[in-house]
Amino acid sequence: MSVVYIMIPVALLLAGLGVAAFIIAAKKGQFDDLDTPALRAIFDDDETPPEHPKEKSITNDDA
Repeated sequence: MSVVYIMIPVALLLAGLGVAAFIIAAKKGQFDDLDTPALRAIFDDDETPPEHPKEKSITNDDA
């Protein structure tokens, strides 16, 4: 029964930390745009990344 006296304050502390983290994230605008990140996975990227000069294939001009 004595563990209840420890666990209830710990649970309330953790719940308070969760609520505080949610409020801070909401104030910083974390939840402002919920649609765009989900739609980014649908669209294809038309641009190909530029090749790095060291990654280009080596041609043998001696042959």
